[in-house]
Amino acid sequence: MLRTVIVGVFLALYILLVGPPFILHCLLTRSPDLLYRVGVAGAKFALRLGGVRIHARGLENIPPGVCLFVANHTSNVDPPAVVGAIQRRVALLGKKEVFRIPILSRALLLADFLPVDRGQRAAAIASSEKAVANLKRGVSYLVFPEGTRSPDGRLRPFKKGTFIMAIQAGVPVVPVAVTGAHRLMRKGSSALFPGIVEVCFLPAMDAAPYTESQRDELRNRVHAAIASALPADQRPMQPPSVEDAS
Repeated sequence: MLRTVIVGVFLALYILLVGPPFILHCLLTRSPDLLYRVGVAGAKFALRLGGVRIHARGLENIPPGVCLFVANHTSNVDPPAVVGAIQRRVALLGKKEVFRIPILSRALLLADFLPVDRGQRAAAIASSEKAVANLKRGVSYLVFPEGTRSPDGRLRPFKKGTFIMAIQAGVPVVPVAVTGAHRLMRKGSSALFPGIVEVCFLPAMDAAPYTESQRDELRNRVHAAIASALPADQRPMQPPSVEDAS
């Protein structure tokens, strides 16, 4: 528990002390690149403080240019682990609660991160449309299409919105299999345990040839690719159905 407290105190101080000057720099230069690098560096250091190590594989599968990274989601450790492994600027669509944190919320918005309110359909659609516009202008995104963290680590069905975004933007989809994060910070718990998170980048799938009516085909291909790269205890108990893609 002491390790968790240390990480929490570090993050709070980092946001409070480091955030404002780099937010100001971003506003003055109109470039979020330095703000992003500083933010990722802080998140990666926080993981190291917590004894979390990231092992990345398949980086050669990431094509140049704009991508939509699609990953399974089991833990709050997933976002910093995957972002830290990507080694390029990438924004996230994240739960709206994170955007209520002072200073952090401003930094996230400046870096093109977008809040998603799954309980409000209109707001969720607006976020997706904004993400498509950002993808078209050159911002890569990381999305967790299960919509929430898996309670047991097993891959859950994917929502269709992510794949509509990919098709509308016409960008490559990079499936990402995250292994072991659910053992380090479980859903519903704030306790962080040391260990290894494996982040595996799988061969990209070009969404450009697909139409919106083929979104389920793309969704199922990505889901199957991620499932095949996960250990047996994280694979889904049954394949997804079209009804799951809502």
